[in-house]
Amino acid sequence: MAKTLGLHILADLYGVEADKIDRIEDIRELLEGAVKYANLTKISSHYYQFQPHGATGVVLLAESHISIHTWPEHGIATVDVYTCGDPSKAYKAMDYIISKLSPTRVDKQVHDRGILEEKEETEKFRSMLLKV
Repeated sequence: MAKTLGLHILADLYGVEADKIDRIEDIRELLEGAVKYANLTKISSHYYQFQPHGATGVVLLAESHISIHTWPEHGIATVDVYTCGDPSKAYKAMDYIISKLSPTRVDKQVHDRGILEEKEETEKFRSMLLKV
């Protein structure tokens, strides 16, 4: 298995109650809570309130970032969690966000980022096959 530098989880959350994702105060509490729960290192954050509905937020981490963009009028939030190092922290942060928002449906993608040693592993495997 190839070694990677980071794990990037993208999730579209559907069926989220509007009052959980409409105001920046709620989005701030959600993302800051995810950072603490996953034991991540916050560098800075920024939040923006849309009118008449919705908010967006991003937390810059030493490990990378967490972001959210919301459409409360549609019950939708899109979430991005990218961390380097321990991949369990990315999963913990995303699980925290999903548990707090209680969506009825989640479409999630998980991507390895910065793949290392792939060429080396492929060459090792190829040489093993050629010896047989």
